[in-house]
Amino acid sequence: MSFYRFARAVVLSVCKVVFRVRVSGREHVPPSGAYIVAPTHRSILDVPFAAFITPRTIRFLAKEELFSTGIGRRLFTALGAIRVERGTADRGALRALEEALRAGSPVAVFPEGTRVSGPRVAPLFDGAAYLAMKLQVPIVPVGVGGSEGILPKGKRFPRIRRVAVVVGRPIEPPEPTTRARRAAAAKLTDELAAELQRVFSEALALAD
Repeated sequence: MSFYRFARAVVLSVCKVVFRVRVSGREHVPPSGAYIVAPTHRSILDVPFAAFITPRTIRFLAKEELFSTGIGRRLFTALGAIRVERGTADRGALRALEEALRAGSPVAVFPEGTRVSGPRVAPLFDGAAYLAMKLQVPIVPVGVGGSEGILPKGKRFPRIRRVAVVVGRPIEPPEPTTRARRAAAAKLTDELAAELQRVFSEALALAD
């Protein structure tokens, strides 16, 4: 068994028991090939919760502080993390995401950018849309409900809460065009925002 599978099995088993994680819509996840997982973002725990949708390794961006120790570097690298320098346009990290997609791996991109609060999806960045259009891979919207109450910003100890993960239907990107790329990306982002809000609202209801 690979380290990723072992670590994933341990983390998800603990999360499933402690947070009573319920997953809905797993049948929408592509069984193979590359795709972009686009989860809502209310907690640092959203990465392992999003991992419930597939046994495959999901590559994701992680702040460089998590790699500051030898153990952290080995752990997060093995779990599929890609180091990114916060507050900068880290082209190396973006290239790593592209390379992972070209190799056929799913990657996670939080379209809200950073952790936000509340039941409404924040205005989305266009990064997921541009990446999907450039590499012609689908975007899988994922709503994670209940995670905000577990470890709110400023709190050091987690609270026990029920968590629900709802997977929406994959959104296929339009064919890339040089002339109307910005408009196409904006339209795709709007489509993602609507579906992300739908699955997030459903996840919140299931977690309540």
